Amino acid sequence: MPNITPEITLSARNLTRRFGKLRAVHNVSLELKRGEVLGLLGHNGAGKTTTLQMLTGCLLPDNAEKDECSIEICGISLLRKPVLAKAHLGYLPESPPLYRELSVNDYLTFAARLRGMKAADVPVALAQALQRCGLEAAGKKIIGTLSRGYQQRVGIAQAIIHRPAVIVLDEPTVGLDPAQIRDIRSLIRELGDSHSVILSTHLLSEVESVCDRVEIMQRGKLIYGDTSAHMQQHGSVSGFIIGLHNPPPMSVLEGIAGISHVEQLSATQFRVLHGADQNPKAALLTLAEQQGWQLEQLTPLQATLEDVFVRITDAETAVMEEKQ
Repeated sequence: MPNITPEITLSARNLTRRFGKLRAVHNVSLELKRGEVLGLLGHNGAGKTTTLQMLTGCLLPDNAEKDECSIEICGISLLRKPVLAKAHLGYLPESPPLYRELSVNDYLTFAARLRGMKAADVPVALAQALQRCGLEAAGKKIIGTLSRGYQQRVGIAQAIIHRPAVIVLDEPTVGLDPAQIRDIRSLIRELGDSHSVILSTHLLSEVESVCDRVEIMQRGKLIYGDTSAHMQQHGSVSGFIIGLHNPPPMSVLEGIAGISHVEQLSATQFRVLHGADQNPKAALLTLAEQQGWQLEQLTPLQATLEDVFVRITDAETAVMEEKQ
């Protein structure tokens, strides 16, 4: 397996899939860069799993035979050369494909051989996969006796044992307890240092903790894409929360140049809004010192990912309802 992969490790264009009258995915296009963790975010039923199944060759796009779509893994067409393309791909479905009666070592050896690895290369690959997934002490244990969290680790290990350039994870932390979730997220973040990772989730905390970039799906379409940092800033207001031990009347605060609105949150705490191109903090701090207001708090306003996600999806819903 070559160590050098192209800058764009996964590229998909115009993917569409129907199930009867239901259009699960419509005209989806996306790219995944080397060393990037991409979060595919959306409500349950948004089309995330169907999209990942097409990206991994488990499900054929409806428009594949007409050459109206394409999927490339490291520059190799998944639709035309699936065996070659899948050699660069690791996949963990929502339900890990585990043989519960096998030991961890036997199962991962079997997975490596299925991936086309030479028998002589398997021991080293097995040791590395066990180490990366924290399974060194579990190698001889029967998979069915392991906890849900450790079974999920085994599922990830089978996806990375052949050292693929692209790793696809479908809801990797569903059903895990908080400690297990933390461990799996740490592992995903580590994988992103040396692989390209795409994972589906409906958990905003997952996006915030592990993803470099976000694509939001709704009703089978991609409706938003940006870095997770920029997503958090999407549509946010400019302002801050200020706490003053001896606050002046609100009219005094509203009269400071650049402040557009003041909302009193408590006897000593205020929500202050200002224009995006204006910053009245310096003037306010100067006045606070001169007038003896005694500053206790100054916290910039920042929208949560949940706020942004609801804002984006609600806006898309409103647009779609207007078209109907």
